[in-house]
Amino acid sequence: MMRVVRAADRRTWTVQSRISWTKPAMADQFEHDMAAGYVSCVAMLGVIVVLTLFVVFWTPTGVVIPAWFVLLILLVLLLLPVLWAMQRPWVITAHTGEPIEAEGEHWEGIVHGMVPAREETHRVADDLRTRGIPDDGNGPLSRLSH
Repeated sequence: MMRVVRAADRRTWTVQSRISWTKPAMADQFEHDMAAGYVSCVAMLGVIVVLTLFVVFWTPTGVVIPAWFVLLILLVLLLLPVLWAMQRPWVITAHTGEPIEAEGEHWEGIVHGMVPAREETHRVADDLRTRGIPDDGNGPLSRLSH
């Protein structure tokens, strides 16, 4: 999601949120960080599909699989990737068009979950319109300097 915002100080800002496929390791989680990007999601979906096909097609001929069981498996197949994507970290950036050396500002932060990321993007855009700064120190954004 990308929004162009005219700030209170008349500068034009671009506020953007995007999903992060790799989960950044924090200092206390470093040895446990095993994020491999979207590959792990694809591998788990593959395992679930193979096991589902095994249950459906290799059952003995006398066993009747009820329709509710098939619907339950389909629901799980659809629900797991959606829940996984909803909890991924999202990177929110707010920047002006100018480079940092020419009085440009670049802010970035991480929010977990799709709904909180959307809410934070709207809050940053509203803060820019009213105050001219994307974060007052209470949100997840921090100013990047090069």
